[in-house]
Amino acid sequence: MNPDDDPEPVDPVTAWADVTASDPKPEPAPAPGQVDRDESSEPIAADIINWRYLSSGEAGQVWADLRDWVEWFTVRYHVPPSIVPNCWWQHEQLVEELTALYTAHVVSFDDADTGLGPIGWHERLAIAMPRLTRAYGGGCSERHQTTKPRTWSNVTDENLWTAWTTQAHAEPAPPTGAAEERKEG
Repeated sequence: MNPDDDPEPVDPVTAWADVTASDPKPEPAPAPGQVDRDESSEPIAADIINWRYLSSGEAGQVWADLRDWVEWFTVRYHVPPSIVPNCWWQHEQLVEELTALYTAHVVSFDDADTGLGPIGWHERLAIAMPRLTRAYGGGCSERHQTTKPRTWSNVTDENLWTAWTTQAHAEPAPPTGAAEERKEG
């Protein structure tokens, strides 16, 4: 480097000697990676993943992105297999919880975030950890154990359902037998 290329040192006292209160305040230089917050008023948003309505065409990329994030997340945060097993993707409730955490993580660490996103995400993570534990419940330490899903086939009496749902229910229904007691009295 040529010594002539070095700028002259600036004396801070003389640099500000001609500045008056009426002079406009210079704009500070943005820090590296800083986002211009005045650029847009669009809210920060992530694509919400709703597995119930996800098409088969969309699913492949969503699964790939979620897998990549879950593998990173479990290593980064030392999440043991007793909470997120290797077969996590076969446990529907766990998939829903991990998907919600993933989406919140994407938004919380967006460049346009105000700066509170990361701490907010960690607060949500602390709340989510017990739910992750309940969502899985263990049992797949040797190999995947299929959880028998709850079913609604043939459990609802359709006549009873229709009779119930066609009423407003503004007042609680009298206990069974109470109507007969009133008639007798």
